[in-house]
Amino acid sequence: MAFNDIEQKRTEKVVGAFIEKRRPPPHIRPELDLGFRIHGQSVEIFEIRPMWQAPDEKMEHPVAKATYVKTQRVWKVYWQRADLKWHGYPPAPQVKSLEEFLALVDKDEHYCFFG
Repeated sequence: MAFNDIEQKRTEKVVGAFIEKRRPPPHIRPELDLGFRIHGQSVEIFEIRPMWQAPDEKMEHPVAKATYVKTQRVWKVYWQRADLKWHGYPPAPQVKSLEEFLALVDKDEHYCFFG
């Protein structure tokens, strides 16, 4: 089930502000940038880079994901391992708010998100 309109706008605003804070300087963005998408109850943050063998094409590299579980009122936190599957983030598999999720990603204490 997707967010309602108010939840969607709030999520876009909060995650958008986080992305703007973390984005590299404008002159680097053609080579490395950050983006996000909201799909259903999930927020995914990803890096955007040119493809190695086709620099005119862009590719996305997943960084972090959180899925809101409405019945439990928690955000489940995920990171993508080398097997290209999302796995629960062991130090904090769930948090109570979107802001807590973004703080975990920003701190990246275990180097799981940005390496």
